[in-house]
Amino acid sequence: MTDALKRLSDEGVAIWLDDLSRKRITSGNLAELIDQSHVVGVTTNPSIFQKAISGGDGYEAQLADLAARKVTVDEAIRMITTADVRDAADILRPVFDATDGQDGRVSIEVDPRLAHNTAATVAEAKQLAWLVDRPNTLIKIPATKAGLPAIADVIGKGISVNVTLIFSLERYRAVMDAYLTGLEQAKAAGLDLSLIHSVASFFVSRVDTEIDKRLDALGTDEAKALRGKAALANARLAYQAYEEVFSSDRWAALEKAGANKQRALWASTGVKDPAYKDTLYVDDLVAPNTVNTMPEATLEATADHGQITGDTVRGTYEQAKAELDAIAKVGISYDEVVQLLEDEGVDKFEQSWNDLLKSTEAELKRLAPEA
Repeated sequence: MTDALKRLSDEGVAIWLDDLSRKRITSGNLAELIDQSHVVGVTTNPSIFQKAISGGDGYEAQLADLAARKVTVDEAIRMITTADVRDAADILRPVFDATDGQDGRVSIEVDPRLAHNTAATVAEAKQLAWLVDRPNTLIKIPATKAGLPAIADVIGKGISVNVTLIFSLERYRAVMDAYLTGLEQAKAAGLDLSLIHSVASFFVSRVDTEIDKRLDALGTDEAKALRGKAALANARLAYQAYEEVFSSDRWAALEKAGANKQRALWASTGVKDPAYKDTLYVDDLVAPNTVNTMPEATLEATADHGQITGDTVRGTYEQAKAELDAIAKVGISYDEVVQLLEDEGVDKFEQSWNDLLKSTEAELKRLAPEA
């Protein structure tokens, strides 16, 4: 079943699971995926926690304790989510040790309501790192304009970061610049650069969803022929940018001081359009030193019928650029699309967080002891 997953790992793609719940931890399912499906990391986001906690399985006892202590709903959510991340980090600790800190990582996101506030994002990142208190945690910071200086600041303090919600090539370059700036600050502060890790989560499927919708509205044969091309082209050109930045003189100086490359992580790799093969954003984004974080359905599909045929990224850059140029030529604005996707991404996580606040507040009230 897992031959394709093994081939993917052998090609230098780290397989991370894009999901976490207490049931997944306590049932032994996460340990099983690590043992049998080559999973070497976990990512979470506000939507994942909203789904897990609202589902309720395994959270009742902790919610009852929190209700008895009369904690605020914000504090309750942080106690619940950091407990899950801490337990997942412990399960993944052997992978972390075996890979010198490269994998065995669990990501937890700063409060999405802070996405446009640099100082609050930095403060929240420090608090989360302290609360989880595991070396194999990554703190997720969105790649908004306010997020960029926060990324540099947090990396500069020696905290490892997963930069999330990256849609555009320009913003991705700014993210890599923020990472290098943070490493330079950490070096100046005398920190051990070898202990600092980072991934840059470049979102994939949502780009196709939005651009395909616009191509369909145009309805021409030329437009229809471009369906399903944008997301892969965008991600492949991101990897080209990664290769450029991490072969620069600026990077060489940091590498000499012990720094780790910030890996590109392919996020949002579940296929949204049933017309496309369900392993599209795995099979066609194979490149060394990358991460692919998959929802369980995509992980299972890849294990069952993934077509891993070696590197499917390098050598495609000219074609990828031509495809994005063709999309621009039919009148679709790349800049407009990627900005819309970033705005929607932040809004979606904020909505999930607000839904989580409401459902958790209701549970705390229900479980509150009688006065």
